[in-house]
Amino acid sequence: MIVGLSAAVDAIDANAGVRAAILTGEGKGFCAGGDIAAWGKLSPLEMGQHWVRNGHRVFDRLTRLRVPLVAALNGHTLGGGLELAATADIRIAEEQAKFGLPETGIGMVPGWSGTQRLVTRFGAAAVRRLALTGEIVTAERALQLGLIDEIAPKGEGLREARALCEKIAARGPVANIVAKQMINAAEGEDAAAAMEILAGSLVSYTSDLKEGVASFVEKRPPVFKGF
Repeated sequence: MIVGLSAAVDAIDANAGVRAAILTGEGKGFCAGGDIAAWGKLSPLEMGQHWVRNGHRVFDRLTRLRVPLVAALNGHTLGGGLELAATADIRIAEEQAKFGLPETGIGMVPGWSGTQRLVTRFGAAAVRRLALTGEIVTAERALQLGLIDEIAPKGEGLREARALCEKIAARGPVANIVAKQMINAAEGEDAAAAMEILAGSLVSYTSDLKEGVASFVEKRPPVFKGF
């Protein structure tokens, strides 16, 4: 799944025609978290340097996706699944979905930014309760805790996510991209890169840049005008 998500980010970022994206599950649920049978066999080094590191790398890329990302949570969203849902800009949950961070119940801690990004996006009180008690909450309770933005009837999450994406896509695409970058920066998501992206974009509109490039190609001193 991690490999597939990374490939999807590559495809979306390479396609300038994409204005919004949807993240959803293929089965009965959205994502029930990491495969315990798989990571339970890992050595401490493999757990830290591969399992946790790779999850962070891909989830960071999803969070910083160029276009707005809407999550259609069509069922259980637990552990790593809740951490995955947190990468989206907006979360729509179907009424039967359940949410939680059950890791401490088997002696593990949330590992894919469950104690970091989730706190930034949902607040420390909600995350503390879920992580320390292992409580599994309903969609209604998740809405109260701020884990999701709205609830859809069973089977309607994807349809509502598509309708929301159509609304997003009808707006100025560049404005949406920049607004997302600024909001991410305010949350501490790659603020340094966001600042340089915006600065580079601004300078690229100037006649001074065009003159600088032309003078380099023509091997002459540039004549800058300051605009």
